[in-house]
Amino acid sequence: MSTTTSGGTPTWLDPEEERAWRAFRRMVIAVQTGTARDLAAAGLSEPDYEVLSTLSERPGYTSTLHEQAAKMGWSRSRLSRHATRMETRGLIRRASDPADGRGCLLLLTEQGLESLTGAAPAHVASVRRHFVDRLTPADLAALEGIARKLVTDLPQTDMP
Repeated sequence: MSTTTSGGTPTWLDPEEERAWRAFRRMVIAVQTGTARDLAAAGLSEPDYEVLSTLSERPGYTSTLHEQAAKMGWSRSRLSRHATRMETRGLIRRASDPADGRGCLLLLTEQGLESLTGAAPAHVASVRRHFVDRLTPADLAALEGIARKLVTDLPQTDMP
């Protein structure tokens, strides 16, 4: 499917495509705004929660900076700056990666695990309130199918 014509002009969205695109953007913004606001009440940002929850699921509560950045769709430098802020707050710590002399490991601290454990029930309730409970099982299945088509450029760690 081409995004430009043979003359190099963009193939503009037709009205139906434009409506779908704008509806998708409004949906993402509405759900993210609601869940981010609820996480903030627990003292965490969405990226904080993503890092903490990922580390909590990994053996030894550890991941490489590279793997985590890829999972989040962030550059390593962006995640490194965010990890510095999390480390300052005692949520994670960094260590050298013995498998890669230039690499870095992110490790979940006890304080980070406590923060995650404290925030998780409210976060799940928030996800239900802003997303799951507003959809039927058929809606959820359709949305999952759509998501699988759209996330082909991201690691598939969250989508078995």
